[in-house]
Amino acid sequence: MTLVAIHQPNFFPWLGFFDKIRRCDVFIAMDNAQFSKTGGTWTNRVQLIVNEEPAWVTVPIVRNYHGLRLVREMKISADLAWREKMLRTVELSYRRAPHFKDIFPMLEELIRNPSSDLTDFNLAAIRALCSAMGLRTPIVLGSSLNAEGRATELLISMVRAVGGTAYLAGGGAAGYQEDNYFHKAGVKVIYQEFKHPTHSQFNTSTFKPGLSIVDALMNCGFEGTRELLT
Repeated sequence: MTLVAIHQPNFFPWLGFFDKIRRCDVFIAMDNAQFSKTGGTWTNRVQLIVNEEPAWVTVPIVRNYHGLRLVREMKISADLAWREKMLRTVELSYRRAPHFKDIFPMLEELIRNPSSDLTDFNLAAIRALCSAMGLRTPIVLGSSLNAEGRATELLISMVRAVGGTAYLAGGGAAGYQEDNYFHKAGVKVIYQEFKHPTHSQFNTSTFKPGLSIVDALMNCGFEGTRELLT
């Protein structure tokens, strides 16, 4: 069985994202998905603990375009001040974290990445963090595949394009994913069923799940975070 996971390339994603990467044989970064023009999206924002509560940190993106765009077409704002602001927020919020001295230099380098391409920026961070945690799953861009169709058909086409025989679905997929299409195509569906592990969080009195992996790294380090995933 060749297990394939597919997910949009998110901004410093949560633990569940990296659990998908850990469990699968091939991970497809779905940069060929449509970007949501209204509302928030995990591709350019995530939460960290600030003043003991979850708070958003956001990459400003260029939104003054007409029609629809794919994730791979999204650009980061030319205003460079957000990088310094974000680094300052992380430093003030986590400088007393147990693993701050180990994590912050790498994080600083990743946030200072000058790329104006949102997908390139996010994937550079995802790949670097995977390497630091010893996750070796190959990551393939959806836009690099000869895949066609819409919705579930596109997912099946991408799985097949990388030689997959099974698809690792996230917990929120049941609401829109048509599993019978996978079965008809001979692709087995396996649900991730990720249960968020608890860990120490030095800067809050009650555990806050669903945050950026940065929070786990600051509290547990690279090795400790990998242990959370396994």
